[in-house]
Amino acid sequence: MSSLSSNTRAYLYSAEKPTDAQMEGFVRFLSRKYEREIEVSWVKSKEFPGGFRLEIGNDVYDWSKEGKFEQLREKLAYLAKHSDDVIPLMKDTVHNWTPEAIAREVGTVLTVGDGIATVEGLENATYGEILIFTDGIRGMVMELRRDEVGCILFSDEAPILEGSSVYRTGKTAGIPVGDDFIGRVVNPLGEPIDGRGAIEAKDYRPIESPAPGIIDRQPVNRPMETGLLAIDSMFPIGRGQRELIIGDRQTGKTAIALDTITNQKGKDVICIYVAIGQKASSVAQMVNNLKNKGAMDYTIIVNASASDAAPVQYVAPYAGCSLGEYFMQKGQDVLIIYDDLSKHAIAYRSLSLLLDRSPGREAYPGDVFYLHSRLLERAAHLSDELGGGSMTALPIVETQAGDVSAYIPTNIISITDGQIFLESALFFEGQRPAVNVGLSVSRVGGDAQTKAMKKATGTLRLDLAQFREMEVFTQFSSDLDDTTKNQLLYGKGLMRILRQKQYKPYSGEEEIILLVCALGRVFIPVPEKEINKVSEEMLAYFRANRMDLADRIKGSETLTDELRKEILDIAKEFLAKRK
Repeated sequence: MSSLSSNTRAYLYSAEKPTDAQMEGFVRFLSRKYEREIEVSWVKSKEFPGGFRLEIGNDVYDWSKEGKFEQLREKLAYLAKHSDDVIPLMKDTVHNWTPEAIAREVGTVLTVGDGIATVEGLENATYGEILIFTDGIRGMVMELRRDEVGCILFSDEAPILEGSSVYRTGKTAGIPVGDDFIGRVVNPLGEPIDGRGAIEAKDYRPIESPAPGIIDRQPVNRPMETGLLAIDSMFPIGRGQRELIIGDRQTGKTAIALDTITNQKGKDVICIYVAIGQKASSVAQMVNNLKNKGAMDYTIIVNASASDAAPVQYVAPYAGCSLGEYFMQKGQDVLIIYDDLSKHAIAYRSLSLLLDRSPGREAYPGDVFYLHSRLLERAAHLSDELGGGSMTALPIVETQAGDVSAYIPTNIISITDGQIFLESALFFEGQRPAVNVGLSVSRVGGDAQTKAMKKATGTLRLDLAQFREMEVFTQFSSDLDDTTKNQLLYGKGLMRILRQKQYKPYSGEEEIILLVCALGRVFIPVPEKEINKVSEEMLAYFRANRMDLADRIKGSETLTDELRKEILDIAKEFLAKRK
């Protein structure tokens, strides 16, 4: 309830003057409500047919037809959300419902522009609360000051003028959630933008909620396979982990994310892709590619495009995270991709500067670290008592000229459980995914790998590091001994085997076969440019002639020496026949 000064007067607006008895009733009601004597003045007005409007301070009691209808609509919406047998209850409500004397706190717009509105008079507004402006435009409180509040707007601000009325809703910003969102493209407000009609929501979740506590979590110990050999072997991602994908523009960051989504087919994982500040045409093309691969059957796209206002881009990742939490708390596994958080930080910087917040380093506000930490901490592997669901986060960050020490990249690196760094030089050499082995790391490590994969990986990272070092020192040498030449051939073969086309993920068994063969130096006799073609043919040979081997690898707890020898023998048999 608004705080009232001692001389506050109430104003009654109606078409006809109330009787003395009615005026006495209003005075009694207000005096009891505000615990002081209140004077009521009548103002003739034809704006409230079939009722009246009572204003005192910032509180409004709307007893017009429109006000009563709004109360009834909110009541029916509540019943629809909270009652199973809702139709009889709705009918009973319509026939027997009586409006209540509910005060709505009303404010006034002081300034509006660039997606920001400054409002006075909302003394009890809270951070993150939804406000209703002219023409039903929604906004969210982002700045609380002594005499006014700053609000971000989610729609076109043109209808809002200085002096316009603003209503509090008492509701925190949120998004509708439900199983029917799977396979759809929505905006950050939960509204469908794919032209396929409305979506039936099962619940409504706030876009910001506390991250699970330590007791509510369990260790990350199950793999979230990407289908990319370079990542699954050396930088494994676990369900519930936060792994950063970082690199310059056009180095294949989104490609890794989309390959990971494609690889979840048939694995009972719900995928959520949050596009922030991207071209609408790029998102449409991506949706089409995912449909062609059958991946939209388990994927939700949350799109805040480059043409959307900064407030919409700001709430997008939080809205996507709330959708993910809905499935996680049902015990399901979720993969969520934020593409990308660099643009998200820029949108937040724009809002903060427009809200007159003090700029800090690179003009970002002081709480820009908290901006992303409270988002990424919501990714977790929940305890069995809470259903055992998980949400794995793959945030994407764009660097400038490979500078991982810039402000936003270092912030997010310190929040996440590892990073996959994509290098421009490797990308232009044709090494795709262009993963820099030296700068990439997964802090979960082998805990997120199967024992068979861990054993198959062996000394891969060490061998690649030795090859890169040797390659640098042999650039200026023309006379090399046979041992060095073989080591270089072996290293080049490893780099080649790690190349992979987009939308061509490997199964876990195929990855183990390739690793065993590569580390067993099977590909040394094969010309470097033919290694990828030969490896594909070899996997086809395994599928055609030894189907049982994949099942044995899958069922084996670890990679035994006998199984390794059998894989190498079959690979050598294939190469001998190929000649």
